[in-house]
Amino acid sequence: MFNPSRDQVRQFFFDVWTKYRAGQPLVGAEQPALEAVLTHPEYHALLEQPERYKERDYLPEAGEINPFLHLSMHLAVAEQLSVDQPPGIRARYQQLLARHGNAMDAQHEVMDCLAEMIWQGQRHQTAFDSAAYLRCLDNKLGQA
Repeated sequence: MFNPSRDQVRQFFFDVWTKYRAGQPLVGAEQPALEAVLTHPEYHALLEQPERYKERDYLPEAGEINPFLHLSMHLAVAEQLSVDQPPGIRARYQQLLARHGNAMDAQHEVMDCLAEMIWQGQRHQTAFDSAAYLRCLDNKLGQA
């Protein structure tokens, strides 16, 4: 399993943005990463200043959102949807998409559940609970 460091993740997003701005071709995970970046124009200036933001800490207790974590979660959701893993996530996403009418809001709903599952797993030192993840999405859909 690929487990990049914080610096590697950040450098990946800086590199994707640099390549895009230079008109260079993107490969592999760079294309979905760019799609996530393009839907978040509030991060564009940050991605143009790696020397300023590569080492910056983002403190949730101070109400800060880590843009690199946020973009990474978009990639995680895109990957889950592409392979329908856990099984049933794609159908639930399609329902959220129909409800919201746009991919960004639907993805953010899924990301809320994904973040909760990651937090729960870290808190209790347990494996990712796919059933609880799908239940969380069902709750958002009013199906629980």
